Amino acid sequence: MNRTKIALIATALSCLLLLIIALYLQLVEKMLPCPLCVMQRYAFAAIGLSCLIALALPRAIRRIGFALGFASALFGIGSAGYHLWVLANPAVSCGIDPLETGLNKLFLSEILPTLFKADGLCDTPYPPILGLSIPAWAMIWFLTFALVLGVLLFAKKKARELFGKGH
Repeated sequence: MNRTKIALIATALSCLLLLIIALYLQLVEKMLPCPLCVMQRYAFAAIGLSCLIALALPRAIRRIGFALGFASALFGIGSAGYHLWVLANPAVSCGIDPLETGLNKLFLSEILPTLFKADGLCDTPYPPILGLSIPAWAMIWFLTFALVLGVLLFAKKKARELFGKGH
């Protein structure tokens, strides 16, 4: 197995693990997800699925999966960044608003409400995990995934060999 496939599998499994951690925090620690949290969950799910799509595609068109994952990571960076901004500005909230209503009507929130239904407030000050807020950790992961997928997507073939021959 080449390094590109290992990177894609590791990214997909990391996204799955992050979604499991989110469910643990929600169900066991009673940290209700806000609309921005749910948007970040969608981004993690999309990155993971994009990596699996890239694995399934022939090498000639695998970059489509890289591009989908990279775009999802950028979306995650934007939503985590806005969430960090909301936490830094307590007067701002994304509580019960059109974003929450719209997110809660998407088909995935109806099929998997435990994972994709927004019930919390974005400005709730949950205790930090290892010194960082949950959206800060999400930002670190989104930046990491964007870096990996960006290298796979934008690097010339010679540079992609960093991840393995034949991308």
